[in-house]
Amino acid sequence: MKRLLLILLLAAQAFSAAAAEPPSTAPFFALTLPALDGPSVALESFRGKPLLVNFWARWCGPCRKEIPDLAALQAKYRGRGLRVVGIAVEDADKREQLREFGRAYEMNYTSLIGGSEESIELMKALGNGNAGLPFTIVIDRAGRIRSSELGAMDQAEMEDAVRPIL
Repeated sequence: MKRLLLILLLAAQAFSAAAAEPPSTAPFFALTLPALDGPSVALESFRGKPLLVNFWARWCGPCRKEIPDLAALQAKYRGRGLRVVGIAVEDADKREQLREFGRAYEMNYTSLIGGSEESIELMKALGNGNAGLPFTIVIDRAGRIRSSELGAMDQAEMEDAVRPIL
């Protein structure tokens, strides 16, 4: 009986450790997405860099609230290698509206168009099972997700999230 209990306990610990593993970033780095301004960007080009990736949409109020903090974060830590990447959960046929939105909100960071369905699938693969917005992940230089947040973050929370990867 004790042996069976020990086996069950070890199995539960192994399952728990496996469940705690962050999702793979392979689906992220495999994509090439159109930019709001300019040519498409292969996300593989960001490998080896500290990243804060933010999924957003124009219609999302909390997303709009985060944008100035994301821009400030990019300005403050760009010299230390940080790349802020915004992925619009909207379709490429909205490119002109997204471009105007990016200018109006002074988005000084890489802003890409993920497509509605494609972005939702990517968010799910990266750990956001409900595909809610905004959704932010922090990826270290080794390409591992170090943290993720569903919902709006303020600048202090963003800084706390990226400091360990700089």
